[in-house]
Amino acid sequence: MQKEIKTEITKEKLITAAEKLIANCDDPFKVTSRQIAEESGMQAAMINYCFGSRENLIYEVFHRYYKAALHDADVEKILTSKLSPKDKLKKLHYLVAKFLVENHKLTKAITNLVLFERDLSEESVSYGLVKEHFKGSKTDKECRLIAYEISTMMQLIIYRKDDISKDMGIDLSKDRQLKHYIDMRIDLLLPEVTA
Repeated sequence: MQKEIKTEITKEKLITAAEKLIANCDDPFKVTSRQIAEESGMQAAMINYCFGSRENLIYEVFHRYYKAALHDADVEKILTSKLSPKDKLKKLHYLVAKFLVENHKLTKAITNLVLFERDLSEESVSYGLVKEHFKGSKTDKECRLIAYEISTMMQLIIYRKDDISKDMGIDLSKDRQLKHYIDMRIDLLLPEVTA
């Protein structure tokens, strides 16, 4: 019990230090384990012990910002609204996309981890809404894959937002264009279902 408490205290110190350093830099991946260790007063080895890697620690910082932003955005109101599952997906993905655009330096830092190392078996809100939209006309596996595709493509597009703007003339930092992209993507993957 004492060891678990110490580990949690160490984790919090590392997260706090990483948050501070990330807030004051242009590229979160330039924040080194050594810098985090110095700022936290911990040994650098504690990063791997507590999080497995520096990247996982940076992801934890991102995840905390993300959860706070979505909580503030009244996600629960969207989920409990009378909107269709498809419209709920559009609103939720717009909120997430807006957060990713507004926190672009963190988004770029964690995208590789999210796209290539995230546990695909984790339940997602999108999956439930995709399944509800298709009303049994798609298998469970198909619904999971569609939900995964919606979120990963959005993350990839936002990761490359500067190139998308330059090469395609779509400025995802503008709310209207971001919303249009989200709506278009979800409409493409979730056609209307006829009974």
